[in-house]
Amino acid sequence: MALDRFIEKDGKKLRYGYTTGSCATAAAKGAAMMLLGGEDVPEAAIDTPKGWRLTLPLFDREFDSVGATCSVIKDAGDDPDVTHGVRVFATVHLTAEPGVTFEGGIGVGTVTLPGLAVPVGEPAINPVPRQMMRKELDEVARAYDYAGGFRVTIAIPQGVEIAKRTFNPKLGIMGGLSVVGTSGIVEPMSEAALMASMKLELEVLKNKGFDDIIFVPGNYGRDFADSLSLDRERMIKISNYVGFMFEEAERLMFRRILFIGHLGKMVKVAGGLFNTHSHVCDGRMEILAANAAWLGGSRQLVDAIMGATTTDDAVKSILAADIPGYFDHLAERAKMRCEDKVFGNITVEIIIFSKEYGLLGASDGAMALAESLKPAAPTDSAK
Repeated sequence: MALDRFIEKDGKKLRYGYTTGSCATAAAKGAAMMLLGGEDVPEAAIDTPKGWRLTLPLFDREFDSVGATCSVIKDAGDDPDVTHGVRVFATVHLTAEPGVTFEGGIGVGTVTLPGLAVPVGEPAINPVPRQMMRKELDEVARAYDYAGGFRVTIAIPQGVEIAKRTFNPKLGIMGGLSVVGTSGIVEPMSEAALMASMKLELEVLKNKGFDDIIFVPGNYGRDFADSLSLDRERMIKISNYVGFMFEEAERLMFRRILFIGHLGKMVKVAGGLFNTHSHVCDGRMEILAANAAWLGGSRQLVDAIMGATTTDDAVKSILAADIPGYFDHLAERAKMRCEDKVFGNITVEIIIFSKEYGLLGASDGAMALAESLKPAAPTDSAK
């Protein structure tokens, strides 16, 4: 059943969805009702932390006197969620001890690193979905005058493959997806969800003991960092949220950050713009032109930059003008902006590149920091 609620963003009407946590909760409630009532249950109604009540259809329904299983199909609404359409299964068995215990079935990951909300060794079923399931199962127990407990196994069969396209392996969640959701509801195109995920990844790096890490805006930056043979384990893709991620890094007291990015993103940072999304800000050519003039570039060069369509077009004119150290200067400006953002509490080094021209410039300490961020060579005993 589609959730008939909408939000308007950028002039578009977008539909809300519901989380894997809500799916697991409805499936667990339905299975418990079938197990205790001995009758088929086609749908289950649950409350969400957002305050919205959901009535979700149940599929794959099976039950006997020992256990019951059913599934709910995830509906992410208009959010580009990789789990949209997956089936979230819950299998429920009765236990003599009151309360609810949780197990992970196929496609639900296991937590293997500290720093997450769930302890190491536990299935990656986050605290809010666990609370939701406990609440609904308590209601079922009271309705059927049942004094025992429940063992709930959550499975997402497609999760093994889908998890490979998420942050989970880097977070130490192995073997599948997480059952997540703090509100029970998916807000379409949610920036908050992306920022929360990146923040969590940063916390995991800190818990691994890393003080020196690598920021890249996206896949271009990651690929360029790979060309320098840098340690992927220390690397985070920060998207357009430069200011937010530097603030979080300062909060967690990282020591040094190597920030590697394409000129199109880094020129905005050099101009003091800390959300680099094109919908938020631009000014790329103005910043390039102002710095060219600062370093003695001609009026003709400024005109050429201001008339460029892309930063790579502008690079062609800048290189032809042969301004010594122009892109190193730009990297130093970006370094200054980032270090000011964290009040000097983190040493930041900058590498700027272009897809067409390769390495363009770097701050003074960038290459030395990059060298220190290469993976350690294996010892003789590890070979």
